[in-house]
Amino acid sequence: QVQLVESGGGLVQAGGSLRLSCAATGSVLRVNAMAWYRLAPGKQRELVARITSGGSTNYADSVKGRFTISRDNTKNTVYLQMNNLKPEDTAVYYCNTDLIYGVGDSRYLDYWGQGTQVTVSS
Repeated sequence: QVQLVESGGGLVQAGGSLRLSCAATGSVLRVNAMAWYRLAPGKQRELVARITSGGSTNYADSVKGRFTISRDNTKNTVYLQMNNLKPEDTAVYYCNTDLIYGVGDSRYLDYWGQGTQVTVSS
């Protein structure tokens, strides 16, 4: 079974840092573009950062200069380094990919992780 498994969330003070990880596990050959979204109470889901299989990135304006998305294709893993965190970054962060290539020509579309809570105290 293919899964996106996230880790790295937690509680941090404003100005602190966290690093999120998301690994595609199971019978995975490779993963297409990967992204991090977040959902805060009372707000709409927001795209935080995205990285293509080739390494091109884009970021929400609210996190530019503070967050960095990266990936390790040998591990089918995406990372989100979050620096200078602010209370408004508090949310559940979700990993997403539009396409996973599995063994036996399997294709898995629009996969989501279970979410990891990030809480930034002021």
